[in-house]
Amino acid sequence: MIQLLKSNFIELLISSGLSQYWSNFIAILALVFTVLVIAYLIDKVARYILFTVFIRLVKKSKTDWDDLLVEHKVFYAFAHLVPVMFIFYVIPELLDQELIWVDYLERLSKTIFIIVFLILFFRILNVVKTIVSRIESLKDKPLDSFFQLAKIIISIILTLIILSILAKTKITFFFGAFGAMTAVVILVFKDTLLGFIGSIQLSANDMIRVGDWISMEKFGADGDVIEINLTTVKVKNWDKTITTVPTYSLISDSFKNWRGMQETGSRRIARSIFVNQSTVKFADQKLIEKFKKIHLLKDYIPNKENDILAYNQENNIDTSLISNGRRITNIGTFRAYLVNYLKNHPKINQDLTILVRQLDPTTNGIPLQIYAFSNDIEWISYEGIQSDIFDHILAVISQFELSLFQSPSGADFKKAIG
Repeated sequence: MIQLLKSNFIELLISSGLSQYWSNFIAILALVFTVLVIAYLIDKVARYILFTVFIRLVKKSKTDWDDLLVEHKVFYAFAHLVPVMFIFYVIPELLDQELIWVDYLERLSKTIFIIVFLILFFRILNVVKTIVSRIESLKDKPLDSFFQLAKIIISIILTLIILSILAKTKITFFFGAFGAMTAVVILVFKDTLLGFIGSIQLSANDMIRVGDWISMEKFGADGDVIEINLTTVKVKNWDKTITTVPTYSLISDSFKNWRGMQETGSRRIARSIFVNQSTVKFADQKLIEKFKKIHLLKDYIPNKENDILAYNQENNIDTSLISNGRRITNIGTFRAYLVNYLKNHPKINQDLTILVRQLDPTTNGIPLQIYAFSNDIEWISYEGIQSDIFDHILAVISQFELSLFQSPSGADFKKAIG
């Protein structure tokens, strides 16, 4: 039918006074233009029909995977295949087989078909990735990396196929050339390859997951991981900025993952106060009686007194000298008080370490470190808990006849001189 239409059109042009050559040329040009217009209309109709029919089916369906097909416009891409196939089969019949550019148009139509197919395949991959990412056990895996790698591999293969079609050469030739260019390919795709290797190592060793809170000072990252892809890891910082970290850097460089804190529901408190060394002393009887009135020390002081008395008697120690034997100190009692205070604090996790210890003395005094874990990891709550604890410590330390070290200010010198 196409050949008959073409012949009639050529005869009509010849009868109008045109030569055979120009009649053939104009007829072919007009018919090619007509085919392209028809292909465009077919594309519009195909998209309308597929979209209308599928929307109705989606509304009736109880599943949501078909909604993703609509969201990612899979059927739009599928509709593009129809006009491409129409052109692919009509053009050879339309043109004279002896014309050299018939072959070029056939190769071009095949290339367009492969490109449209590639777009369709990528959209289907996006749908699959969305569905897979909803699986609970895979939510924190670097799925983007694997799907991006799949797209790159498919793109390379189809590109080689397109080159073999355009050059009319066997695809094995291009695979051989591609292999010979391995060094160049590695250089060009270095970041991609390192990122993929990094993604595999991060996933295999469970070093990082989507949703983890990580800190990486080198890149200024401190926040939640929101995406792990082939080349970068996106971190949403606490100031709502986004930091992108090269994936492989999480293998080659050091970073802190706060997942353990999040899983236990506890956040560490490790802060020190500096006690003035000159205020440390043995407690006399008057001070001991004062300690006995402190609620958190009501059991500690009698037990400590009995323990010290038994030790001194057992070892026949002359306690008339203050340097002999064991005695109660104000700083030791203060440490015991703080331990009991933390053990009775409702915001401290009692199942984890609770410790009050002295660190090495410094020129700024004796560091007394409070080491415990709050049972609330939310930043504002955590800071409030920590501040409340140290507010109490700073206010109560004078009850133990201890004082904090503080470098003298101008006001202190002025007071001393005045």
